[in-house]
Amino acid sequence: MPRVVVLAGINGAGKTTASQDLLTRVLEIPTFVNADAIARGLNGLNPEAEAFRAGRIMLQQMDRLAEQRESFAFETTLAARTYASWLGDLRIAGYEVYLFYYWLESPELAIGRVASRVKSGGHFVPDDTIRQRYSRSVRNFFELYRQHADVWEVNENSFGDKRLIGCGFANDYLEVVDPDRWAAFERSQNHG
Repeated sequence: MPRVVVLAGINGAGKTTASQDLLTRVLEIPTFVNADAIARGLNGLNPEAEAFRAGRIMLQQMDRLAEQRESFAFETTLAARTYASWLGDLRIAGYEVYLFYYWLESPELAIGRVASRVKSGGHFVPDDTIRQRYSRSVRNFFELYRQHADVWEVNENSFGDKRLIGCGFANDYLEVVDPDRWAAFERSQNHG
């Protein structure tokens, strides 16, 4: 059965870093479709200028992989509704959907991480964009995306050591591993 793995969370939450070990060694996913990497390939000096085109290419690659029934992974902030019905369609078509959400306790922490990433040559995301995406991302996890995942987990990555705080299967099962941090995660959908 083919699998799609969604690495989700706000900018700076550690999605790309987490993908390296998780996808290759743990889940053995052969293809990671990453809009940031595509943008760097299009324009290594100014990848932000290619963000829109890279996003289109990413969607085309994912559609092609799904048509070929290949297993693959991608990352997203979940701030948009873009993938929700598509993931539901993939499940109906026989895909197993895994959703790994990486949460930070505040948009300010995300902004600081992105600023550090930029100093190391990473791509920039405006502070206002991060603030706008923050609560919407968490809200969309609860309202749209969780129900389309066969397996999901939420990891807090605020302190540099990823910690599982909750996991489950679609909307049918929920195990809260860290009740205090899970409650903070739930509250963050109303941040700002």
